[in-house]
Amino acid sequence: MHTAFFGDGEKTFALTPALIPELERTTGNGIGALFNRITAREFRFHDVLETVRLGLIGGGTTPKEAADLIATYGVNRPISETLAIAITLLSVVMFGPEDQPGEAA
Repeated sequence: MHTAFFGDGEKTFALTPALIPELERTTGNGIGALFNRITAREFRFHDVLETVRLGLIGGGTTPKEAADLIATYGVNRPISETLAIAITLLSVVMFGPEDQPGEAA
């Protein structure tokens, strides 16, 4: 799980294993290729928006609300805002969550 400010407040995001096939389907890329494209800044805008939308759904947001948030705040804001969230979500999928301060590894 990842919490970040998005749109109108703090949101919980999680790109769960069950959502990865949908992300691959909607972006037309395998998860490794998508991670490489996004981290190399060679992404399509849709790649970023879909990663964040599905991360919202994995974090407990309804699909309708996630789509509405993306339409309102993902499309109409600087790409860097959603890109940072997408990179974090994909990094957790690839490498696991970062240890929080004070937690044992």
